[in-house]
Amino acid sequence: MTDESVTVLVYSSRAETRALVHAALGTRPHPDLPPVTYLDVATGPMVVRHLDAGTVDLAILDGEAAPIGGMGLAKQLRDEVAPCPPLLVLTGRPQDAWLADWSRADAIVSHPIDPFELGRAVTALLRPDA
Repeated sequence: MTDESVTVLVYSSRAETRALVHAALGTRPHPDLPPVTYLDVATGPMVVRHLDAGTVDLAILDGEAAPIGGMGLAKQLRDEVAPCPPLLVLTGRPQDAWLADWSRADAIVSHPIDPFELGRAVTALLRPDA
């Protein structure tokens, strides 16, 4: 993370979901954080490629994405990318939290996306000392 901006990768096979994340977080989810630069990705291999490059500060992964769901992708990233940035998984419903735990995600937010809940989760992941 730089003082100039925070790079947040948003993975979903659906453009609508990526747009909802942008709308929910805005350009600055917390006054103590730098502005957000979004990196939208629609395929699993591109997520891996960007995280391997080491330029992502946080990855938000849609658990409902197809053909590669965000939970399975989170587990793969934890196993294959070092260092791995914080991972937040969007789940289809709150009852899917146990699957997100299995994926070793750092945080979960369920659909429908609540802007306050997403903002709190993102801020906690980007400011672990707060």
